[in-house]
Amino acid sequence: MTDEEWELIADLVAPYWRPGRMGRPVTVDRRRVVDAIFYVAATGCQWRALPDCYPNWNTVHRYHLTWSRDGTWEAIAARLAGAVRAKEGRDAAPSAGIVDARTVRAAATVPHHSKGFDAGKRIKGRKTFGVVDTLGLLVAVYVVAASTSDNVGGIETVDRTRVRSRRFAKVWCDAGFKRTFIDHCRTHHVGVEVVTKIHAAGFKVLPKRWIVERTWSWLMNNRRLQVDYERDPIVTEGSTWAAHSRYLLRRLTQPATP
Repeated sequence: MTDEEWELIADLVAPYWRPGRMGRPVTVDRRRVVDAIFYVAATGCQWRALPDCYPNWNTVHRYHLTWSRDGTWEAIAARLAGAVRAKEGRDAAPSAGIVDARTVRAAATVPHHSKGFDAGKRIKGRKTFGVVDTLGLLVAVYVVAASTSDNVGGIETVDRTRVRSRRFAKVWCDAGFKRTFIDHCRTHHVGVEVVTKIHAAGFKVLPKRWIVERTWSWLMNNRRLQVDYERDPIVTEGSTWAAHSRYLLRRLTQPATP
């Protein structure tokens, strides 16, 4: 990370120990830990294969587990997404979004009880549900077994979105989200619009739906997300937030390409 990027998130991953306080002094540079996690997310390498220029792989991995489980990565992504929305002249809390799911293959390290078979895509692994705002920024993520129905995953993801944004009142989805999902959203005063194929044959970009597909393509540039290796689905969610944070940092600090 550049100095400018680090300043945007430094306080969220600051050392727990401070001079003058009791406890063991921190010896690991948190900035280098974040750099190492971004490196793993981007390259997809094993934790043990981290180059020597980064802290010990076990230390880096332990921090990543902690930040995934305590919500640090989600908090980082939320702050950066709010900054991007403010930069675009939008309210920090989105009022509408698009929900979708993608399935990836699970490695042998993934426990049997947390993976399943997606009959539609014919993939055995995990399914990641996500809600993005109209700019394509992630608002909520939910990782489950691939056998989980769109209704169940969609309901949980929309509920997480409602917690993040009290303004949330409209969601677009595809035809895979059925009546149960639609009724649940309407019960909580969230309007649902199902975007269906415009033509039965041939390809045509669907209104709003292309936004979430673009976000998945952004995330899939991070090779760590192309196969799920994590034993805990929450850690997979953390990896998704970390990859998204890496993209948002670039978007906030690098000049737009003309």
